[in-house]
Amino acid sequence: MTTDHDWITTPVTADLLRGALDLEPTERGVLPHRLPARARGQIPDGQLAMAEAQPSGVRLVFRTRATAVELDTLPTKLVYVGAPPRPDGVYELVVDGRPAGRASVIGGNAMTVDMATGAASTRPGAVGTLRFDGLSDGVKDVEIWLPYDETTELVALRTDAPVEPAPDRGRRVWLHHGSSISHGSTAAGPTSTWPAFAASLAGVELINLGLSGSALLDPFTARAMRDTAADLISVKIGINLVNTDAMRLRAFGPAVHGFLDTVRDGHPTTPLLVVSPLLCPIHEDTPGPTAPDLSDIGAGRLRFLAVGDPAERASGKLTLRVIRDELARIVEQRAAEDPNLHHLDGLDLYGEADFAELPLPDQLHPDAATHRRIGERFAKLAFTAQGAFA
Repeated sequence: MTTDHDWITTPVTADLLRGALDLEPTERGVLPHRLPARARGQIPDGQLAMAEAQPSGVRLVFRTRATAVELDTLPTKLVYVGAPPRPDGVYELVVDGRPAGRASVIGGNAMTVDMATGAASTRPGAVGTLRFDGLSDGVKDVEIWLPYDETTELVALRTDAPVEPAPDRGRRVWLHHGSSISHGSTAAGPTSTWPAFAASLAGVELINLGLSGSALLDPFTARAMRDTAADLISVKIGINLVNTDAMRLRAFGPAVHGFLDTVRDGHPTTPLLVVSPLLCPIHEDTPGPTAPDLSDIGAGRLRFLAVGDPAERASGKLTLRVIRDELARIVEQRAAEDPNLHHLDGLDLYGEADFAELPLPDQLHPDAATHRRIGERFAKLAFTAQGAFA
């Protein structure tokens, strides 16, 4: 910590955070969660536990005259066996709605994952400090967006002027649930994941429940959405159900109905948009599961393969094409009694022409440029004209 300012330390409390559904006290500070404690108690695997604790869309938001801000955090960084080090997670500063800086925290805990076996272990590390200075001394609304890909324990917030919670600007709250693509995959930063970018274009407040590898129609996720205040809701369904080979067509339809029924229990008339899968050629007609191709991981290149058998579609195995058709049918059926339920074909967000221009680098996840394109498309299709959120 530097000492060239008269620092004021402000406890990080829920009224200074947006995008988190829970705030867990820790020995050092607080840990934002994107699923509430009751849901976390029902999480069946480490992948989802890690994903929900990575604060995609979570940001500190406050009003202040401060010209300098410091934030002590303890990040948990991922290390993959045999792969080069991943870049440090990015924190982004937004002042009065405009980008104002980017930085990273060095060090922290290290979680080592062996993708060949699934084994994982964590090595403890030290707290690091993030600093933004040179800000104007006028009253301003400051946002610090946390990394979407690093669990981030918030230890201390320091400023050289008092802070207070930013006032409610009256913006609508958009609650979104999806897979790693919604979580962020390889976006350029936390404000550049496609949901965050779409939210900025549309002028809404985002709660992002994009959960890497874990958009699996889990009942506890539906209940978390049911119990979260929101003006707009979207659910992007498909890719994780295929690449985990989690269910067959017989179970899929009732599971979708059950998930939507639960959300509707808390939001009976809220605009609710069901989004089908983006194009992913390896799984358009080939079922899951998906397996990592580690042949070039030493050079930092990880790819994914579809290892299912297309012939198994006859026995009910899911593909993206099957899921798109079934989601369109389900929404059409339900919309007869639910005029606020809508459908968006994922191919309108990213389709064959987009793949030809901006292919998926690892055969599964979009790159930074594609995140921006998807965000632009979603903002246009959902928030304007006759869109579900117009």
